Amino acid sequence: MLTFILWLLLAIVCWPLAILALVLYPIIWLLLLPFRLIGFAVEGVFAFIKALFLFPARVLGGR
Repeated sequence: MLTFILWLLLAIVCWPLAILALVLYPIIWLLLLPFRLIGFAVEGVFAFIKALFLFPARVLGGR
């Protein structure tokens, strides 16, 4: 809701910049999407490595 109010304020103060932001936002979101997917994959690999190293402690009854 706050983002929408800030966008309305930008539209009132400087409407060309607001229209430019409205047009460029989806394009930038699409350009950054592969980096988000890579981030999810790297996070999954790190979680797997952590689970792999902590597995012996879990088997032996550690917390």
